[in-house]
Amino acid sequence: MCQNMVEMLKSPVAANITLRGSHGLWENKMFVQCLHCTLNFSSSTRKSTIKHIYVNSVNKVSMGEEVGSLYGIQPHRNQGVKWAFEITRRKGNIVMFSSLEYRVVCEENEHNLQIRKIEEEIDEFSYEQKLPPWGNFEVSEDHGIESGGSSLPIQSDTAKVICTFEPKLHFLEERDEEILSKRILGLSRSNKVRSALGLFMSMEVSGLRPNHHAVNSLISCLLRNGLLYDALKVFEIIKKNKITTGHTYSLILKAVASAEGCDSALKMFMELDGEGMHQNDFDIIAYNTMISICARSNKWVDAEMFWKSLKNNGHRATTVTFDLLVSTFVRCDQPELAFQAYSEMLQEGLQPSGDMMQAIISVCTKERKWDLALKVFHNMLNIGLEPNLIAYNALINALGKVGEVEQAFKIFNLMKYSDHTPDVYTWSALTGALYNGNRYSDAIRLFESIKRERSCQLNAHLYNTALMSCQRLSLWDRALQLLWQMEASELSVSAESYNLVISACETARKPKVALEVYEHMVHSKCSPNTFTYLSLIRACIWGSLWFEVEEILDHITPDVSLYNAAIHGMCLRGKITSAKKLYMKMRENGLEPDGKTRALMLQNLKKDSDRKSNRYYSSRRR
Repeated sequence: MCQNMVEMLKSPVAANITLRGSHGLWENKMFVQCLHCTLNFSSSTRKSTIKHIYVNSVNKVSMGEEVGSLYGIQPHRNQGVKWAFEITRRKGNIVMFSSLEYRVVCEENEHNLQIRKIEEEIDEFSYEQKLPPWGNFEVSEDHGIESGGSSLPIQSDTAKVICTFEPKLHFLEERDEEILSKRILGLSRSNKVRSALGLFMSMEVSGLRPNHHAVNSLISCLLRNGLLYDALKVFEIIKKNKITTGHTYSLILKAVASAEGCDSALKMFMELDGEGMHQNDFDIIAYNTMISICARSNKWVDAEMFWKSLKNNGHRATTVTFDLLVSTFVRCDQPELAFQAYSEMLQEGLQPSGDMMQAIISVCTKERKWDLALKVFHNMLNIGLEPNLIAYNALINALGKVGEVEQAFKIFNLMKYSDHTPDVYTWSALTGALYNGNRYSDAIRLFESIKRERSCQLNAHLYNTALMSCQRLSLWDRALQLLWQMEASELSVSAESYNLVISACETARKPKVALEVYEHMVHSKCSPNTFTYLSLIRACIWGSLWFEVEEILDHITPDVSLYNAAIHGMCLRGKITSAKKLYMKMRENGLEPDGKTRALMLQNLKKDSDRKSNRYYSSRRR
């Protein structure tokens, strides 16, 4: 590795750049920064990362308060310094240099005096400089290049990121880091990307360090302007200088997730974790950012991992943390983790938000934990939060499923006193509560009330709840009326609705009416299912319609459950011969009878054999 150390003068100087090309020599002037710094050029192996920096010009200026007008300031020229660069390679408008010649002139206007010369050849393909950290120098002949966001894919290894912005280096008369940090902060907030980045790089070359507020504002400014590559490069610099904060990590990880997705952000976090860089700076805001990134992709396992990690690293979760966790676990159908996060939040003395409480109530509905749902609901009221309509409906539904009818109607009364208007889900939950509480008549009355006052809110679910109540009460005629009304209302009548009416006829011992409903069902082009045929067969058996039973079995695809039901019914009604015929037919169709069918057939075959034996002995005696 070869190094060339260049010590710049401490006074303002102007440099003449001599460019030697195939078409002769030409001279260009450049004002260089006059401060004490070291440029280290080193060769590297193929595994090392080559970083390219584009520098349009270097100006010696006075950094006044009006930083925005830097480009209008005239630089001071020093006649006594001359720089000569030898061209080794040229790419378009970019001139590459592999050797550097530095001369200090002892007297003004005397260009042929004795000079001190330092020259060293550098491999043009494998050199790397450490300061400034923006990479190797190239001098561009085009000073009007504008920077912009790149649409190229991001490298997961941030050390390989190529910068798309060409910062200008400036001589800094002001050496106070706080003042310069305030200037970067002001430029970044004003969205002056070029000036902010140039000032940052000038501070870096000068060995000055901006504070974390300035660098975070600069990174935000770069990200707002789509310069993710440059933001990642700034991040690498400040990470090396150990001026990162949790907000820095949050900005970068969020930007990477937006550009490449959750997996890239997770990979970057794992790399930082492996480097041990985040342990001191990764605060609860950064953890919340990672949990939020996982939540957007429904990666609940990773969200749980970050939850455990923040606790292991001594951080205390906030309300935002638990909100993110609960919403993620609820959305990903992980109720136990949602309950755990909610319980831990209460133990920490934090107050849950209204959205979290409503999410917990919804989970309680699915898990049938009505006592917890009721407790969360009352907590909302006690702290002055007004549950939304969804929370009211979820709680009524949860109470109704376990038959807590009185509690469900108390919640309904609270809803009426609030600004919420009951909707179709409210009525479905209330009628379901009455049905689950074995109050079938009340369920039918509530349905009739809804039909009179809010007919527009009737749906198939409400009709089916009323039909189930009729079936329980054997009200076959009322069930028929509801079926005709349902069809007249142009609602889609499903096989479930027809099955409920047929089942009501079955319990009321009305087999012929059940057959008529079945024929109407087929005529309406609604396909019967196994439950339809089971109700029909049971209805015909109790009505002693044996021919209809055999006809139904002959015209449908052989089904073991239907044959078992028919054989059970015939045996119970004493139709042993018919049951035997069905049993033999069942075995011929390759169907395997259940245990109850075998037991009934064996029992009746034994009885039949005993009767035959008794008959035989009686005839012999005579």
